[in-house]
This record gives sequence, C-alpha cells and structure tokens, in this order.
Amino acid sequence: MISAGAAALIQDWLASLRALNGAADKTLEAYQRDLSGFLGFLTDHHGEIAARSTLKSVDLRDMRAWMARDRARGVSARSLARSLSAVKGFYRWLGERDNFEPTAVLATRAPRFQNKLPRPVAVKSARALLETVDIQHTEPWIGARDTAVVTLLYGCGLRISEALSLKAKDAPLGEVLRIKGKGGKTRLVPVIDPARRAVAAYLRLCPHAQTPDAPLFLGVRGGALNPRQIQRVMEQARLQLGLPASVTPHAMRHSFASHLLAAGGDLRTIQELLGHASLSTTQAYTAVDQARLMEVYTAAHPKARA
Repeated sequence: MISAGAAALIQDWLASLRALNGAADKTLEAYQRDLSGFLGFLTDHHGEIAARSTLKSVDLRDMRAWMARDRARGVSARSLARSLSAVKGFYRWLGERDNFEPTAVLATRAPRFQNKLPRPVAVKSARALLETVDIQHTEPWIGARDTAVVTLLYGCGLRISEALSLKAKDAPLGEVLRIKGKGGKTRLVPVIDPARRAVAAYLRLCPHAQTPDAPLFLGVRGGALNPRQIQRVMEQARLQLGLPASVTPHAMRHSFASHLLAAGGDLRTIQELLGHASLSTTQAYTAVDQARLMEVYTAAHPKARA
C-alpha cells in the first residue's frame, strides 16, 4: 500500500514519459508495476504507508534490503535489474522536480546477469526457411502471405509486430518503408527486391478485399493476422529442416543484423535500421565479437588509420 500522494507522483512521472519520450503503453505498465512493488516494499519495511517523505529518505540499506527480499522471493537478476532501472528513472525525475539528490538510489548497482540473445540463423538455413515456409499450407495465398511476412523480418530487419502493423495502403512497397517502432519512434528501412516481390505475390493471390487502412496481412477470415500464425508456421518449417528451437520470427530479425555485420555493415547504420536507441544495444543484439569490433574500430577511427 502507498499513499495517495506517492501514487499521484507515479502517475505524473508516467505521464511525463509518455509526453516527452513517447513511451509505449506496455513499457509504462511495466514501470508502474515495478515502482509500485518497490514502494510496497518500503511500506512493509518501515511499517508505515510509503509517503512522499518516505521516498526522499530512502538510503542504501533500504535499497539492499529491497533487492535481497526480491532475490529471496525468486525474482531473477534480469527482472530485478529492470525494476531497479525503473526506480532509478523515477528518482531522477523526482530529484529534479523536488530539488534533492537521490544518491543512494542512483548509486545502487544492478545485479549481474547473462544476456540471452537469440542465435542467428545461418545464411543457407535462412534461405531454406523462406522456401519451406511457402509450402506449409494448402492454400497458395496463405503460403505466399507467410513467405512475405518472414521475408520482411529477415530482409528488412522488422519486428513481427512492425510487419503486421503495415497497412494495405503501404503496398505496393517502394524502395523505403517508414516504420513506427518501439516508443513511437519512426525510422526509414530500405526494402530489398525479394521483399517487394514477396508482398506483391501475396497481394495477387489474396482473396479478401482490402481498404487502404486495413491490415496488409490478413488471416484466413479476412481479419488482422495473428502473430501466433507466423510463429506456428516457422515452428513447422524449422522442424522439417532440422533446425533448433531458437529459430523464431525474432531470430530472423537478429539474423538480418548479424549477416549485415558479417558482410562488413557499419554498426551505426545497423543501429538505425533496427531502430535501437543506443549503439550498445546493437552491439549486444548482434553478438559482436571482440575481433570484429576491433576491425570496425581500426577502419573507422582516424587515429587508428594514421
């Protein structure tokens, strides 16, 4: 339980994130859960409802006790690190708003955890997948639809949600797609010829009439395509090809980045194509090895080339 004043502060912070940063609703919901859990701990820990004054008096012992309790309850290091990030973000905002230094909160170290990255699909396997996806359904238009979606994931590095958010008015695809990604951020993504051809082939066969604002990719009955359908068809294809369970729609986006990097692609360009806010995210996402990083550094840094 938290005080009405503390609850109002949380809502004000979330509203500022939505207005200034364009944070997505799901992100805001996660932040609210994380922060409410932290303030609920303060209530239990101090034996009184967490109020505005309680927030400003949090010290390092409180932070350590909170993290120790959550770990004892089975909260993973990854989840706890995410919660700590939300708490720190709130305290940065509150510190600026109320003119105080939340040193104890901001100095708290996140627990270490191993990043779990999707494994890239080998180039030959990616090509085989695209060919195998097409034959997973007896209806030719559905096979063409599934092939078009997976081609966009691998050929353009789209998230599955981004591919399925395309509208009929986006077709025929041009040389560039304007994609609205996480946090409402917009990026321009080049469209390769195979992706254009795959979408065109699907549209030629699709039996459903489409209005401009209707989803580009439709389900059997003409409604919006459920992402689970693409996940299922990829499961079937990977089983037929003897590929591991790590071969998912998201792995195709990961493979797009990894294969570009292996072919000499620039990290900054790949960052833009993926829609990542920071370069460090791209480095982790593409599982860049140290040798490859040094090659990019040596080729790009003026001092290294001198």
